[in-house]
Amino acid sequence: MSNSHCKALRQIVLDTETTGLETTEGHRIIEIGAVELIDRRVTGNYYHCYINPEREVDQGALEVHGITNEFLANKPTFAEEVDRFLAFIKGAELVIHNANFDVGFINHELSMLRDYGCLEDYVTGIVDTLAVARKKHPGQRNSLDALCRRYGIDNSARQLHGALLDAEILADVYLAMTSGQSSLMLASEEGDGYASEGIRRLPADRPRLKVILPSEAEAAAHAEYLAMLDKASGAKTLWRRVVGEGAGA
Repeated sequence: MSNSHCKALRQIVLDTETTGLETTEGHRIIEIGAVELIDRRVTGNYYHCYINPEREVDQGALEVHGITNEFLANKPTFAEEVDRFLAFIKGAELVIHNANFDVGFINHELSMLRDYGCLEDYVTGIVDTLAVARKKHPGQRNSLDALCRRYGIDNSARQLHGALLDAEILADVYLAMTSGQSSLMLASEEGDGYASEGIRRLPADRPRLKVILPSEAEAAAHAEYLAMLDKASGAKTLWRRVVGEGAGA
């Protein structure tokens, strides 16, 4: 099957802010931010909403995100926003840092509504970037801020936590961390001397690369060269085995 017939990979990078740390203590979601990736490219489509949690924000949480009870008082409730949120993420793979926290809170909100099931019913999968980072960088700090430093991603606008800003930053981190092209880290994470290259993201509206097929003469010359290599190796070239396996598949 040609690549043109492959279904595009849709991913949603998501973050939440909450009134506190534990759903068992009645804490609720107050903000959801999410950005869309299609085939690992940021599309510019996003979802963002502040939510009235119908309870007070803990002081500790307020110090993290700065979202006050007064600001949330006239915002929609989760029940009023749930359909728009689920429509945005439906059918996508979610990318979340410390996914257990955000998924737990979203499922807690869904459990208070009738017939909405759980988050996993609406998505194709969930990637936890914290787990990915711990596997790639064992024994090191793997917070979002630490990963930004490690991969040379600018998060200077992040004075406080905010769901949409964190989702945008996490998208950059995720793409850098899973690209296979990040620089070797030679400096200690405790210092400032990270040996990393700045991550440059291609614009979302960049046209796809043009595919240029070889001419008949170029194809013949290539076949002649492969035949020479095949003869010199005693018919033991890797390409012959790969082609043979592909033909028999």
